[in-house]
Amino acid sequence: MARNDNRRRPISEINVVPYIDVMLVLLVIFMITAPLLTQGVKIDLPQADAEPVSAEMDDPVVVTVDREGNFYIDIGDDKQQPIEAEVLMARVRTVLKHKPKTPIMVRGDSRVDYGRVVKAMTLLQAAGAPSVGLITESPEDN
Repeated sequence: MARNDNRRRPISEINVVPYIDVMLVLLVIFMITAPLLTQGVKIDLPQADAEPVSAEMDDPVVVTVDREGNFYIDIGDDKQQPIEAEVLMARVRTVLKHKPKTPIMVRGDSRVDYGRVVKAMTLLQAAGAPSVGLITESPEDN
């Protein structure tokens, strides 16, 4: 009867070391890729008191007008490259054809000529945007 006591019992513990290794590798990958996802054109937005855009809205198409008056759009592979007016209109037309309720927003540098921002807005309306919103920054509290 002493033989039954010497039998091996199954171990019911989970070894978590491999899971920790995988988690640390994923953490490093996300730490490296997160800064790459936040790319954009550097502009100084004008400051104004405004209500934030509702969260239920679709992701907006953002058209940027930089200090030199160049147009950029956050659609496509070349988000960092200035685009021509015809390309801007074609891309917005394509988006609105597939998702007509997509909001269209304009980010204009505070030092750009006002006429360039208005030109961007008229191009967007000519491309079929029913309305165009402006993106501003909240004024800093002094």
